[in-house]
Amino acid sequence: MSKVIIEFKDVYKSFNGLLVHNGISLSIFEGEIMSLLGGSGSGKSVLLKELIGLIKPDKGIIMLMNENVHQMREDDLFKLREHVGMLFQSSALFDSLTVFENIAYPLREHFKLTEKEIKEVVEEKLQLVGLTGIENKMPAELSGGMKKRVGLARAFATEPEIILYDEPTTGLDPITAQRINELIIELRKKLGITAIVVTHDLHCVKTVSDRIAMLYEGKIVAIGTWEELKASNIQTVKEFISGNICV
Repeated sequence: MSKVIIEFKDVYKSFNGLLVHNGISLSIFEGEIMSLLGGSGSGKSVLLKELIGLIKPDKGIIMLMNENVHQMREDDLFKLREHVGMLFQSSALFDSLTVFENIAYPLREHFKLTEKEIKEVVEEKLQLVGLTGIENKMPAELSGGMKKRVGLARAFATEPEIILYDEPTTGLDPITAQRINELIIELRKKLGITAIVVTHDLHCVKTVSDRIAMLYEGKIVAIGTWEELKASNIQTVKEFISGNICV
C-alpha cells in the first residue's frame, strides 16, 4: 500500500456565513491521480487553496507530505510549496513574458541554475507537452489549448512531487481536452507524480482518475473508482453522473 501524501481531516470552511466545507476528510496516496468531482461552487478549488496554505480552514487539519500546513511558518510553507506544481484554470501565464520566460520563472525563483541549464529544462518540458520551438512566442499568440500546455510545462518545470490541476479541460475543444487528459496520465507514468484534478468534466474524470471524490453541499458524498461511482446507489451521485442534477 502506498503511503498517504495528502490528508484532509474534518475540514470546515465558510465564507460570509455560507458553509463551503462541512467536515471534509480525504486521504490521497503517493503516485495516485485523485479527482475532485462536483458542480460549480461545491468547494473543489477552495480545497486546493487550503492545501497550499493560501486559505486557512475554520476547523480541521490539512497534512501535506507529513507537514501540518496551517501550523507552519511562512518561510517553511514557501519551501514546502516548491514540491507542488499547479495548473490554473486560466493557465495564468504572464502576458508580458515569452513562453520561455513563463516556464523559466519558477526555476529562477526556486533554484540557482545557469542560463544554459534553464534553457535545457524549458526545452525539455516543452518537448514533453508537444510544443517544441515556441519559446519566443507571447501568450497572446497561443490558442487556449497551447496556453494550457505551456501552463502544464511550467507546473512541472521544477519537477514537483505533486501537481494540482484546476479545471484542466475547461473551455477546450474535445480533441485538445483529450490531449490534456493524456498528458496528465503520461506525467504520472514518466515522473511518478501525485495529482489532484479538480473538475466537473465527466470525461476527464473517467479518463485520468485512479479514484474520485464527489463533493456535494460541503461534504464528500462518495469516494471510489469511476466504475464504483457509476454503480453507486447514492441518489446524488447517480443524478450527477447522468447529468440530471444542478449543483
